[in-house]
Amino acid sequence: MKQPLSRKCLSVLTNSRLPRQNKRSNFHTQLQAHFIEKLRNCNHVICATSAHCYLLKSGLLHDTFTINHLINCYVRLPKTSHAQQLFDEMPEPNVVSWTSLMAGYIDTGRPDFALWLYRKMLESSVAPNDFTFATVINACSMLANLETGKQIHTHIEIFGFQGNLVVYSSLVDMYGKCNDVDGARRVFDIMDYKNVVSWTSMISAYAQNARGHDALEVFKEFSCSMQERPNHFMLGSVISACASLGKLVSGKVTHGAVIRSGHELSDVVASALVDMYAKCGCFSYSDKVFRRIQDPSVIPYTSMIVGAAKYGLGKLSLQLFKEMIDRRIKPNDVTFVGLLHACSHSGLVDEGLEHLNSMHEKHGLVPDAKHYTCVVDMLSRVGRIDEAYRLAKSTRVDHHEGALLWGTLLSASRLHGRVDIAVEASKWLIECNQQVAGAYVTLSNTYALAGEWENAHSLRTEMKRTGVHKEPGCSWVEIKDSTYVFYAGDLSCERGNEVLCLLKELERRMKERGYVGGSMGLVFVDVEPEVREEIVGLHSERLALAFGLMTIPKGITIRVMKNLRMCKDCHDAFKLISEIVERDFVVRDINRFHHFMDGSCSCRDFW
Repeated sequence: MKQPLSRKCLSVLTNSRLPRQNKRSNFHTQLQAHFIEKLRNCNHVICATSAHCYLLKSGLLHDTFTINHLINCYVRLPKTSHAQQLFDEMPEPNVVSWTSLMAGYIDTGRPDFALWLYRKMLESSVAPNDFTFATVINACSMLANLETGKQIHTHIEIFGFQGNLVVYSSLVDMYGKCNDVDGARRVFDIMDYKNVVSWTSMISAYAQNARGHDALEVFKEFSCSMQERPNHFMLGSVISACASLGKLVSGKVTHGAVIRSGHELSDVVASALVDMYAKCGCFSYSDKVFRRIQDPSVIPYTSMIVGAAKYGLGKLSLQLFKEMIDRRIKPNDVTFVGLLHACSHSGLVDEGLEHLNSMHEKHGLVPDAKHYTCVVDMLSRVGRIDEAYRLAKSTRVDHHEGALLWGTLLSASRLHGRVDIAVEASKWLIECNQQVAGAYVTLSNTYALAGEWENAHSLRTEMKRTGVHKEPGCSWVEIKDSTYVFYAGDLSCERGNEVLCLLKELERRMKERGYVGGSMGLVFVDVEPEVREEIVGLHSERLALAFGLMTIPKGITIRVMKNLRMCKDCHDAFKLISEIVERDFVVRDINRFHHFMDGSCSCRDFW
């Protein structure tokens, strides 16, 4: 066996001065303390292994305390396999040993191993502590494993950690990420003490589960009851909630809180702001926020690419992508979803196919169902419906991923009057119990567009028999700090009679310019033209626009949000109305933005 390293050699390896050997009796204690300090600050594996070697040869690696520091060092580097080997050789690992190794596996993306270790720990004589529970709960969050998370919640109660701030904040986060928001709220409500982390976990749980209104309410409660300033994670979640709801006013107020808290340059917050302004119809604001980021990462770049795509600014998305690559920023799979979406909504088919092929060849990313869905949409929009159909048939997807892919193909087949493809796409969706109501409705509209009214009626009867209901068309407009919601055909809304009178007046003035309302295929029953025109004329976005015209002063852009795709008839009407009333307005539907101004739309009738 080699002799222990000399003092001179060891000093070179650790790049530091060793303690002076004044008293031999305490030299080993001083040396051990010295190496523990070095392990705490070690940032290179050579340094760690050198220290490990000397500690072992000098006989200093004999107590759990020192071994734990070495495990922590390997975990941090990360060298989890080294940490595991060291752990396996420990005669008596304690709770710190177990928890450190669990954290190591989580940090290296192996949360399932962390849970396996936790189960082994329970079989031993070592009891978990609050950091152990926080660690394994985090593993459940990463895996979205609600069942195991609930079991660990029970263990927390058994071991007496009820109400522990660290543990319960982790539980709130876990329930939120496992889509059990009510479970997260129950844990949150019984906490005796809450800090900014626990409040952030609750707000994030709501924001991540499409309960933006609740997220904003909790943020208001935090602002009123806590003296602490919000952190950047909380502000990012609040801004995301504003984006999902299209609440521009609330988003601007939160932006003010960002500036006051000094988090404006945070990557997380800046990306959320870029996304929020884009989703609220203020892409110019998105651009201003983005350009103020000194060193943007892939996240804000991706937010800008997606935002530009939603506005139909495909060439800008491509330009941003090139700028990102030139700065040696590696794109991720979401970046390519935005890029392909941009190509789809701008008719840039060749560019889109080129970028799809480059994913694996140039960037080492494997395209999945999301990317192929964008390509199916892209091909369909330029009339290459047969190519889109062949691509959909050849793509292997599970039921959840396939719902979007085949739903996109179904919508395209309705647009191009391809009953054959519409029938196959709707059959796939119905058999897989995905988007069943949408499949029935779209197929029925396809039959109606082709004049096959008997089949359309038959589908309608089947919907009634099976109890399938179409999601009602819903639009909303935000005025100051209030949101006004409108449903298709429902005139019991705010100032309903005035809204109807204004719509009739606008209809009259549109007809003077050659407008013909109630296009065939936009309603899914065979009715007289006059009735069809009336049904389409009361779509929710028209009600929202009329209310906005009555209540929002001229000079301020009217912003309408819609839960479904805007129909072609309303799209044509909105272009004419923008010219008649000499105002511009933005509509955000489920697919993209439409900015109407001077009789035209930003999408150039390509959506």
